[in-house]
Amino acid sequence: MKKDQGVTIWFTGLPCCGKTTIADRVAVILKEKGFMVERLDGDLVRQNFSRDLGFSKKDRDENIRRAIFLAKMLTRNNMVVLASFVTPYKKQRRKARKEIEQFVEVYVRCPVKICMKRDVKGMYQKALAGTIKHFTGVDDPYEEPEHPELIVDTDIESVEESVGKVLQKIEELGYLADS
Repeated sequence: MKKDQGVTIWFTGLPCCGKTTIADRVAVILKEKGFMVERLDGDLVRQNFSRDLGFSKKDRDENIRRAIFLAKMLTRNNMVVLASFVTPYKKQRRKARKEIEQFVEVYVRCPVKICMKRDVKGMYQKALAGTIKHFTGVDDPYEEPEHPELIVDTDIESVEESVGKVLQKIEELGYLADS
């Protein structure tokens, strides 16, 4: 990507699949290469921009609508946006792709059993106990992407391998070209 051209790289997958970890590492590498990078993470956006929302389908759709708007504005202003959101519904991801002109979808695939083992916040356990309702992967579906630009399998790849695949893909797509 030219350093004066924006793009959104949208990381989607189950909670605790590795979206944030991979996006954070990609951000560091791109910043070291001189790119203007902004991270939009599901937890941070909820804490600072969508505090008024719960986890009903309506509220989750609104949270993603806000995230898409932020990513679109930042991308339009020549930022590299690394967005990591569960984004469980195909309709949400189609909207993101349509709204954000320069868009790369990365499906961070990992079996739910592995995600549960990685869950340091205990969210899956709370969902299984019924304390949290509408939790993706437990009592709410995750609709797998049909045509992402890239799939990384975090149950069998190291973080470094997944990060390398992301960087290779965005380079192949012409987003790491020199200005």
